[in-house]
Amino acid sequence: MNLITGEYRNTLDEKGRILFPSRLRSELKETHLIITQALDGCLWLFTPDEWRGFSSKLMESASPFNSNSRSVLRRLVAPAQEIEFDKSGRLSIPQSLREYAGLEKDCVILGINKFIELWDAEKYKAYLDKTQDSFDEATEELSQIFF
Repeated sequence: MNLITGEYRNTLDEKGRILFPSRLRSELKETHLIITQALDGCLWLFTPDEWRGFSSKLMESASPFNSNSRSVLRRLVAPAQEIEFDKSGRLSIPQSLREYAGLEKDCVILGINKFIELWDAEKYKAYLDKTQDSFDEATEELSQIFF
């Protein structure tokens, strides 16, 4: 898989479909993705191979006898669904996941190397505004990285 990066904006249609950016589609080479709930109120999309690796690591590190583990599995693994690109390059986002992420109309698609995030545009802006200070602090912690 090639590097998947970029920020794209698109709209969700009345049937819950979103046109996926052609640049990202061409990098993926797959006809379907795995979509699930994510952290911070967005959705994560994975290629099937990346999903297998990610979910396997979660399952290996989680015990069904630990309440925190069960919570993570119920919120990240259980809601995962396979979605397929239609002939127009759109993905149909399941209703339950649209509701979780608050997807209304305007959306932001973020390529983050091995996975993709899907946000409601207003929620994403609010997230960026709310986390600006912690982002500034986090970048200071990276002061040892040089390029």
